Amino acid sequence: MIQVIHDAVWGGWLLALFLGTGIFYTVRLRGFQFRKIRDWWAETAGVLLRGDEGAGPQLATACTALAATVGTGNIAGVATALAAGGPGAIFWMWTAAFLGMASAYAETYLGLAFRKKGADGTCLCGPFLYLEEGVGCRSLGILYAVFCVLASLGMGSMVQANSISDSISYVFCLPPLGIGLVVTLLTAAVIFGGLRRISDTAGKLVPFSAGLYMILCLTVILRFYDRIPAVFGLILKEAFRPESAAGGAAGYGMARALRCGVARGVFSNEAGLGSLAILHGSAAEDASSRGQGLWAVFEVFFDTVISCTLTALVILCVAGSGMQGSQAAGNGILYLAGGSDGSAMIAACFSQCFGRAGGWLMAVSMSLFAFATIIAWFYLGQQAISYLAGGSRHLAAIRLFYCFLYGNAVFFGCIARLELVWDLSDIFNGLMAVPNLIGLLLLSGQVKPPFSRK
Repeated sequence: MIQVIHDAVWGGWLLALFLGTGIFYTVRLRGFQFRKIRDWWAETAGVLLRGDEGAGPQLATACTALAATVGTGNIAGVATALAAGGPGAIFWMWTAAFLGMASAYAETYLGLAFRKKGADGTCLCGPFLYLEEGVGCRSLGILYAVFCVLASLGMGSMVQANSISDSISYVFCLPPLGIGLVVTLLTAAVIFGGLRRISDTAGKLVPFSAGLYMILCLTVILRFYDRIPAVFGLILKEAFRPESAAGGAAGYGMARALRCGVARGVFSNEAGLGSLAILHGSAAEDASSRGQGLWAVFEVFFDTVISCTLTALVILCVAGSGMQGSQAAGNGILYLAGGSDGSAMIAACFSQCFGRAGGWLMAVSMSLFAFATIIAWFYLGQQAISYLAGGSRHLAAIRLFYCFLYGNAVFFGCIARLELVWDLSDIFNGLMAVPNLIGLLLLSGQVKPPFSRK
């Protein structure tokens, strides 16, 4: 039943809506993510590298947003896409990312334009506001907020916790039940500290875990540098390779790669889901819609084009000995993880190169990534809960009940089957995206290009 619902939600209509919205905004915003890459890079990563004044608060906001996006999608999501859609899925992840940069800019721009103070005095920001006040349809805002809460209980908590349990169990042979108890207690210790503790924790976890993971990946890739051209060639070849069978089966291989690539790409960078609009709402009150929109562009680029590509290169380089096509590469990929997929696959790659230490380091990096995502997605769900509760005098009790649900979702994710967790998360993601993408298209006239024509 779950698979039937999953296939219905992630049918061709949703892929067309994601890609169509990205194409629409790419054209309307004059393809700035391609033409002005030096400019938006200078105003985001360049600010941090130069140590400009005010870089601290911007880094805190960016790390909180990256905590939600740079997670298991960069590791387990890529591995799952490769196992299900073959090497060609990576090309469609790139496509979804570059088109998604325009969508991410638009949703973050609108989020800042419509943010306001909530009933309790805290900042409230997200698609539910621009759907209600911009589009003029509170029903769409409520629909988005409900799906956002469900997504936080799926992608934000269950999937991340599942990947922590999977990687630690694979490397250290610890029982999932014990892992679940520890992860749940650590989550509670952070989220009960509010936004300040979430932001501080993300600001420490994201740079360290991202740096550690990139060093590990680059070390493996450099070891197999002679395979890199063949890997890129295979990705491009398999992205457009139709099956040789006639009739309705023709093109199935390409369709599967596209579907897996776009779905996993969206899962990873979240462009089009509206989550970036919520996360950037925590920026300083004088933060501009344009500036935060550019940070969202950088986050999508870093998440998919850099992090996901590193994961794909590691897996394909290690698995692709003597690669002659998708079948050979696919067999090698599955062999690495003993017939399974997910985070165990990348752990097997690192173990081949670094021995037991490689698996240990991967497990640590993966767990830090996933834990940062868990705490960031709690903030997303809490914002949606605050919107749904409105001015209710029981807001504190409602939030406490959500904390209870979130903790249970984290624990359940540690002990659940991977396939069920991924399918549920994909369903919630797809349903969450629909009202947001509709809102982005209807409010396109209010989104100004980040760079004037020269």
